[in-house]
Amino acid sequence: MASGSTFSVIGADVTITGNVSASADLHIDGTIEGDITCASLVQGEKSVISGAVVAESARLAGKVSGSIAARELVVLKSARIDGDVHYDALTIEQGAEVDGRFAPNARQAVKAVPSSVEAAE
Repeated sequence: MASGSTFSVIGADVTITGNVSASADLHIDGTIEGDITCASLVQGEKSVISGAVVAESARLAGKVSGSIAARELVVLKSARIDGDVHYDALTIEQGAEVDGRFAPNARQAVKAVPSSVEAAE
């Protein structure tokens, strides 16, 4: 399987009820009622996701009702997010709406560091 060379598109006329998992890139213009796990997610403006999103990178332009965890996250001005957001790098366009908490992923890593430092001593 060649990484980064394929992507899947879920069209505007498609509604999926259930979890979606993709090893490559995913472009969603339709409706997903379930959790999404993928390498890279691009969400269209009219897309609706009701569930958690886990991705290396995500570019959100539609509605998301659920938590989001991404290393690189871009929230476009048309996005409406209802859920907590975990990220390494974050970009939010003016006009985007987020009803939830923001927390950098680094917090989790920082908590793990003291125990590994103590073990090394």
